[in-house]
Amino acid sequence: MKLFITGISTEVGKTVVSAIVVEALEADYWKPIQAGDLDHSDSHKVKDFISNKKTVIHPNSYALQTPMSPHAAAEIDGITIDLDTIIPPETDNHLVIEGAGGLLVPLNDSDTIFDLIQPDYKVIVVSRHYLGSINHTLLTLEKLEEKQVKVGIIFSGDEHPTTESIILKKTGATFLGRINEEQKFDKGTIKKYADQLRSALESF
Repeated sequence: MKLFITGISTEVGKTVVSAIVVEALEADYWKPIQAGDLDHSDSHKVKDFISNKKTVIHPNSYALQTPMSPHAAAEIDGITIDLDTIIPPETDNHLVIEGAGGLLVPLNDSDTIFDLIQPDYKVIVVSRHYLGSINHTLLTLEKLEEKQVKVGIIFSGDEHPTTESIILKKTGATFLGRINEEQKFDKGTIKKYADQLRSALESF
């Protein structure tokens, strides 16, 4: 199973959710494009969060120096991101793939994160409540309909029932669970949520 993790915006909890899914399934992890903070990248964070010994953290296809949109970070580094060079790692294990920002984050003049999603992927959308998040979530889910892939949703942060219920009513996305606001995320917290979500993820 290949699971692509995307968010409705930046800083909504994609990396935490990625770590939870990785831990729940003892899956491999791959972030095709990392922009900025290369010494404390999302790959490093996931490695530090998980407890299992089976997971392999695969190297980025592109590791860019500047914390900006990939197309801009690549320009600063003097390169152009080429979709043909972003090749999923070969593994017999489940693979969790973490995107960057939202679906329409540009990679170059023509391609976006959306173009990384392959027909055999299942997609998990991370949604977090803020003013405008219903719109952002519905637009994300509507865009994913173009791919005709199976889509699940995980809510992160403080629970907001009216927001979450209307999103689920208006879409066909599978509700996989929620990640509450926590004082900190560490191996123990990640394992707790992995245990809670494992059954839903395995049947997704």
